[in-house]
Amino acid sequence: MTTHARASTASSSHHRDPAEPRDRWRWLRHEWTLAILGGLLLAVVLTWPTLRHPASTIPNDVADPTLQAWQLAWGGHAFLTDPLNLWHSNTFFPERYTYAYSDTLLGYAPLGMLGSGFEAALVRYNVTYVLLHAAAFVGAYALVRQLGAGRWGGAVAGVAWAFAPWRLAHAGHLNILSSGGIALCLAMLARGHGWSLRHGYRPQQRRPGWALAGWLVAAWQVSLGFAIGLPLVYFLLAAVLVGAGGYGWSWWRRRERPPFGRRLLLADLVGGGVFGAVTLLLGVVYLRVIDLNPQAERTLDWTKLFSPPLIGFVTAPADSWLWGERHAAAREQLSWPPEMALFPGLALIGLAAVGVFVSVYPLRHRVALALGVLATVLLGLGATLGGDGDPGYLTLSRHLPGWDALRTPGRMMHWTSLLLAVLAAGTVTAWVRRTRRWSTRDWRRLLAPAVALVPLTLVVLEGVNRTPHPEVPPPPVALRTAAEPMLVLPAGGTIDLVYLLWSTEGFPRVANGLAGFEPVTQAQTRAATATFPDAASVAYLRGLGVRSVVALPGWVAGTPWEDIEARPIDGLGITREDIDGVFVFHL
Repeated sequence: MTTHARASTASSSHHRDPAEPRDRWRWLRHEWTLAILGGLLLAVVLTWPTLRHPASTIPNDVADPTLQAWQLAWGGHAFLTDPLNLWHSNTFFPERYTYAYSDTLLGYAPLGMLGSGFEAALVRYNVTYVLLHAAAFVGAYALVRQLGAGRWGGAVAGVAWAFAPWRLAHAGHLNILSSGGIALCLAMLARGHGWSLRHGYRPQQRRPGWALAGWLVAAWQVSLGFAIGLPLVYFLLAAVLVGAGGYGWSWWRRRERPPFGRRLLLADLVGGGVFGAVTLLLGVVYLRVIDLNPQAERTLDWTKLFSPPLIGFVTAPADSWLWGERHAAAREQLSWPPEMALFPGLALIGLAAVGVFVSVYPLRHRVALALGVLATVLLGLGATLGGDGDPGYLTLSRHLPGWDALRTPGRMMHWTSLLLAVLAAGTVTAWVRRTRRWSTRDWRRLLAPAVALVPLTLVVLEGVNRTPHPEVPPPPVALRTAAEPMLVLPAGGTIDLVYLLWSTEGFPRVANGLAGFEPVTQAQTRAATATFPDAASVAYLRGLGVRSVVALPGWVAGTPWEDIEARPIDGLGITREDIDGVFVFHL
């Protein structure tokens, strides 16, 4: 090696060494690292006090959230212990396919493998509740960035979509809040196919790996439940058809084949195949439930019941810190506010309205987004559109497979608010770009920070919650000592959902449960045991296979079992044990 070469090498080494530590930690300053960390921080703050007492409290109430905490736990438990019997849970004994009596949240099963027991189930639920908000922020941020918006636009869109006021009405519906996969899969698919609103189709930007990842995330989203997953299925199907049609039209018009690539085609075929398989397999399970329980099939009467009036789209739920009290009078006009208070946020609506006229997106795309907002609002009206919703939401219910099971049209707000967020991001991006052209001597330069910070601050304020976090009663010791299968009394109503959460202590089989329909055996059991303990009820339970009955004297007031403590057991061939004030009847 020459002296000059050695000197060059030494000089290069000398200049490279100091930079190595900075390069090693450069990922900490990367946009996506900051977006994820920012999403997590926002989620913790805007869902507070969810993580204050995660082992004893739960957001909203002790009804649906306790059911879903059990669902998370059961999914992990079944995969670890007996995956072949995943769908046959420990509830609604002796029924089958009971895990599919409602949206299963199956995609969260890996989280259900962490920890065991009642407290672990509560902590798991609360952590998931926070994480899903972070995922929604990151998903919306990634989508608008891929579509051509800037970072500030992405932040505004992420907050406005993930923490929209209307979502607070669903604080107790984990399956409805878990929408991050919708935006994330669309972002990945758009990136994989080299497409954005701002720049159109750019073949050189194609990334087959991202396309495959997008299909897999879409499959995961559907695995969380059809309540919001099924519209995604139909949207992606429509997107494929439109994309294929556009590709064919371009080919015919230009007399040449636009670049696409075999690798991207393979990624679409494999990913789309997985997505389709997951959708069909879950659909088969739910159809099996209906076969066994015909009463589970939902009629359009449910859709009519939950269809919101137009005022619902500008009415916030009571749990909104900024708008809750201000919209109290408007909520009184809604027959079912939890499904009809659909306000996406005043700042979001304003930014989106401006975005139709001022944006970084081409005019034709802005018009398409505005038409999409209008279409989803009309669908969200359900049966109130035109007086009967046909044409409209009820038309889809009559002709699209599975759509009739989506009884709440207001949940189309997922798509309405996402389209509004995309429009808003285009507005904010255009404003921020304009401030960068101002000279440092221009007095308007002083307003530059406000251009980005004011919209972001407004959407954050509209996301502040007043969601209650009640304490969940812990399971009694008697529940751990009773032989399974068991029945817990009093039975019926949302109290059964607490029992389901208690059953995460070892997952004993219980005859209790609550779903959107009532299995035949459950109705029979409740009627037959109203006089328990007596000869008829004991004989019925023995015939069913129940080995013990756990009665909670403190909870029986106003139920058929309010005098169960004084009912005699002589001559019934059973024993009664008092464990810390809870009775266990051994059959």
